[in-house]
Amino acid sequence: MPLQIADVIEYVENNIVQFHMQRIAKIKTLSLKQVLKKKNPYLFKAKNLRESGEIVKQLIEAYISSSEETMFGDWLEGLAIFINGKVYGGRKSATKGIDLEFDKENVRYIVSIKSGPNWGNSAQIEKMKNMFDAAKKTLRTSRSTLQTVCVNGCCYGQDRNPDKGSYFKFCGQAFWEFIGGDKDLYLNIIEPLGHKAKERNEEYMELYEGMINKFTVEFTKLFCDDEGRIEWEKLVRYNSEK
Repeated sequence: MPLQIADVIEYVENNIVQFHMQRIAKIKTLSLKQVLKKKNPYLFKAKNLRESGEIVKQLIEAYISSSEETMFGDWLEGLAIFINGKVYGGRKSATKGIDLEFDKENVRYIVSIKSGPNWGNSAQIEKMKNMFDAAKKTLRTSRSTLQTVCVNGCCYGQDRNPDKGSYFKFCGQAFWEFIGGDKDLYLNIIEPLGHKAKERNEEYMELYEGMINKFTVEFTKLFCDDEGRIEWEKLVRYNSEK
């Protein structure tokens, strides 16, 4: 069935709030000590950071950026499955490591969806290939007569050499066209993503700015001397001492 862009717009506008609510929930549960345990104190010393507020802001921004990439990647996966379901009757896969399955022209496509093209190291890519092999074996034992094609789909970016031998890698425009049959889909999903973003971001920024102020006071009390200078050894001990 040809894709109706109105269906995509409706889905995005009804569901993008989930991403914003996750962002807000995440920031509400953060603690300074939690973040300090996960980031590299040597980097901040090497960058010659001297102010508590500056260190706290960079800590939080690095931590939040990483978590938001994961959250939004999961959200885009849901959008991709929705679109594919509308066009090709695809569905969320029950097979471990596989996100999407659909049939087209007597081919069963099994798809692992990632945010961008540089998502993993060699060990992680090998793990994905092993999961593809396991999924194909499962299909063979179910006596499916369909040819099976494995695809690593990436929601943004490019890959000029999509044929990886045992699987294909489609990124950005190629991925959205592959799952939705529309070469302009990667552009058409941009506008609705901004639905109510201003209101949600205002709520988020109010929480974010309050958290920066709160954590700066806490950091100063924990890791600065009476003159307000950062005690780097105390910070490193907290981060790394066994």
